[in-house]
Amino acid sequence: MTHHKRTTCRACSGTNLKRFLELGPTPLANSFLRSPEEFAGEASYPLDVYFCADCSLVQLLDVISPEVLFRDYIYVTGTSETIAEHNRGYAAAVTDLLGLGPDDLVVEVASNDGSLLARFKDLGVRTLGVEPATNIAEMARERGIETENVFFGREEAGRLRADHGPARAVIGNNVLAHVDDTQGFLAGAKTLIDGDGLVIVEVPYLGEMLDRLEYDTVYHEHLCYFSVSALMRLCESVGLRLRRVDFVPVHGGSIRIYAGHVETGADHAPEVVEISEREMADRFGEFSTYEEFASRVEKNRADLLALLRRLKDEGAEIAGYGAPAKGNTLLNYCRIDTALISYTVDRNPMKVGLYTPGMHLPVLPAHTLLERMPDYVVILAWNFADEIMAQQKEYSERGGKFIIPIPEARIVS
Repeated sequence: MTHHKRTTCRACSGTNLKRFLELGPTPLANSFLRSPEEFAGEASYPLDVYFCADCSLVQLLDVISPEVLFRDYIYVTGTSETIAEHNRGYAAAVTDLLGLGPDDLVVEVASNDGSLLARFKDLGVRTLGVEPATNIAEMARERGIETENVFFGREEAGRLRADHGPARAVIGNNVLAHVDDTQGFLAGAKTLIDGDGLVIVEVPYLGEMLDRLEYDTVYHEHLCYFSVSALMRLCESVGLRLRRVDFVPVHGGSIRIYAGHVETGADHAPEVVEISEREMADRFGEFSTYEEFASRVEKNRADLLALLRRLKDEGAEIAGYGAPAKGNTLLNYCRIDTALISYTVDRNPMKVGLYTPGMHLPVLPAHTLLERMPDYVVILAWNFADEIMAQQKEYSERGGKFIIPIPEARIVS
């Protein structure tokens, strides 16, 4: 079955789920098309966001089979300089915190092309990747990262521990949100760590999504949108407690949680409890907060479309930069097709030559901008805007201008 709809909350199993945002029928954000002949047969699915009034977890209820989403994948972590720098700091921080050495094992779930684990290897730590996308797992192996090509869960965790021994750290970067069985994922990670080990999970932060109007981070792969409060409840349900929370700037603002066995510390750390209390004071637990967010999303669409249409009426040529999943949510929700943005460019060779899902923008190489010199470039990968504008300095020096669409559409020279 490709698609089904949940009726209960992933964190508390409650049924008091309230829809607050409808982005419309939307194709899968990473299902790029190879030719115009494929356009007519493209599938779309509801993209609606719900708030659980019982535990405050924000989530999608429409679930696409992970075999459809992840077995053949074209997002790789190794194409961004920002992510490369983030990974170096990440590996160093975890190695120092746990005092890792050559006998210690770090397991990364959804390890992608092995970019993060390679940094641990550089520091002399033993590593194991777990990656369900067959093509991406092979890329990791080619760079020398031992990688198991499986979907992770409770049962796989037991086998991995039996085969490879316990881990000092199990890392999940931008994967917990992708998992329908959230509790099963965390329980599996707990099974895999030794007594003083840590489950370390990095996810985009709900607070940043609300503050910065990051509605384009909503797509079918992202089933949950996490606050610290919701993560505390999820961890409690499987016998984990939060020892620490870091706020990190990557992907528009993320949180990195460090969770340990309840047996080694029965309570969440006091500073973690303080963050949760601050979230409740900021109305994270009130439905009206999310209704207000949805109203701001509608205004962003109207303002962005008004800007693009005005520029087109003035005779401007507009291109895009990046073909990220978030960009495809924005393009489809706003109904921005080639009548407004002629094409987009990307540095990922796996996307070049394809068409974006739904709106069917051609994806061209990044050097196209200097060759064609469009008047404006909409930065669809706005979370890397500084890096992109630095890379495209010559484009701006020759008179090109950038448009950043989130949180409000604005032109940047």
